Amino acid sequence: MIDVDAATRRFESRSGVAALEGVTLTVPRGQMLSIVGPSGSGKSTLLNLIGALDRPTSGEIRIEGEALAQLSDDARTRIRRDKIGFIFQSFNLLPSLNCLENVGLPLHLRGWPRRKVTARAHELLDMVHLTDRADHLPDELSGGQRQRVAIARALAAQPTILLADEPTGNLDSRTGRDILALLADLHTRFGATIVVVTHDPNVARSCQRIVTLQDGRVTGDVLQ
Repeated sequence: MIDVDAATRRFESRSGVAALEGVTLTVPRGQMLSIVGPSGSGKSTLLNLIGALDRPTSGEIRIEGEALAQLSDDARTRIRRDKIGFIFQSFNLLPSLNCLENVGLPLHLRGWPRRKVTARAHELLDMVHLTDRADHLPDELSGGQRQRVAIARALAAQPTILLADEPTGNLDSRTGRDILALLADLHTRFGATIVVVTHDPNVARSCQRIVTLQDGRVTGDVLQ
């Protein structure tokens, strides 16, 4: 499903220091994996490479056998649109759109008919228990509710891969546990491949596998 082969990412602004150095990792289809490590260890850099948001300086990333570095920008956009759902710590909801519109936005971009978009968005809001918040703007929601909307949006196009960057990082512990339980339920229900970057040991322990990064290198890889 996801193959990371000797991936290195260097940034000129860091005087050639590698954010990632020769990382090799295979994530089978349907696995729920956490990536842990201290700040600056390369966790978000690796997630961005897997999500086709960035390109490695050397090495290769493959999604379902397709080498991302060799694709055009349009083709990489297609991969993100069709195969990958993103969940961000800061939610990244559009403040001028209500919940229903935020969830349906990826489907509008795919050219779905409005009626079909609306039906799918309602279905997803029901799945994350926010049916009664469909016409609310993000500013009218709690942090946990906004993250639920973000999860619903990430699932809109039924992606085979879900990438989550600190999904509980801006939430209190109780709400974080609720979001974690929701992700676990969605993983069981849909069998998507889920990669979660986290500082939270509770989030990490909830996953089937924990990969540890230190100074841009894999220093641990444990199946639970």
